[in-house]
Amino acid sequence: MGNFFNRDVVSIKDFSRKDLEFIFSCTDRVASLKPHEKAELGKGRTLGYIFYEPSTRTRMSFEAAMASLGGSSIGIFDSKTASVEKGESLADTIRIMDLYSDVIVLRHPLDGSSRFAAELSKHPLINAGSGGEEHPTQAMLDLYTMLKVKKRIDGLNIGIVGDLKYGRTVYSLLYGLSNYDVTIHLISPPTLSIRKESIYEAMKDLKIIEHENLDDRILSDLDIIYVTRIQKERFPDPQEYEKVKGTYTIDTSILGRAKSDVSIMHPMPRLEEISHSIDNTENAIYFKQAAYGKELRAALLALILNERLI
Repeated sequence: MGNFFNRDVVSIKDFSRKDLEFIFSCTDRVASLKPHEKAELGKGRTLGYIFYEPSTRTRMSFEAAMASLGGSSIGIFDSKTASVEKGESLADTIRIMDLYSDVIVLRHPLDGSSRFAAELSKHPLINAGSGGEEHPTQAMLDLYTMLKVKKRIDGLNIGIVGDLKYGRTVYSLLYGLSNYDVTIHLISPPTLSIRKESIYEAMKDLKIIEHENLDDRILSDLDIIYVTRIQKERFPDPQEYEKVKGTYTIDTSILGRAKSDVSIMHPMPRLEEISHSIDNTENAIYFKQAAYGKELRAALLALILNERLI
């Protein structure tokens, strides 16, 4: 347990399968605690968050998680209302937040920003999204969701659909899945295919098959369809975005051709890539996925802030 105390969470690559499974078991344990027991795990502690990019689920789930542990949260979620707008550097912002917080959560548009910030901060730092490279706690909650819903991860056939080039959740997820015996189907337009150089290490441990279309042959094999938004904000050329937006839509027609128990996941926000017509089906687990995010982040914070759990 001690190796998680005061530990940074910068990359999913820093966590072994044993680490991940320990986090998952602690998530179950923390979630089962009575409210007054849980509220002792972060009592008197402060989470400081700094979001240079928009966020709903990640920021709110960290705040809700910290509140459930009896702690409080302070932070920046709109750089226009902070000294960042005056030109304050990331380094100085981190140093100031470090004075006021026991743990820092950072989202920043530049690759390497969280690693840089973790080296500056005296308190533990959690990467909530760094450029197009990683989002480790999203991958952790995604793996936990698969485990809770499917009762296993080994042996799953997983389709990852949409923006695989710019979607940072995909890269963290693939590295997380490289700890397990799974088959991955990557489905994307050619212009949004995975950046091979960014998953070089993971490719040695994963069986990956690439496709352009989500056809019946693939659908009949998939246990999970993990859908990603095509991220307009990361396209250098808006016209390129217009060419690929709406390429894939998971709807009742797709469900009708897939396994009856296929699970649909999405890191959110969702646009047109998943039809609202499937929201109330048992296959749609993306809201459950978001709920698990609060529980897993609460357990992760509890592990980081305490030498021993209750």
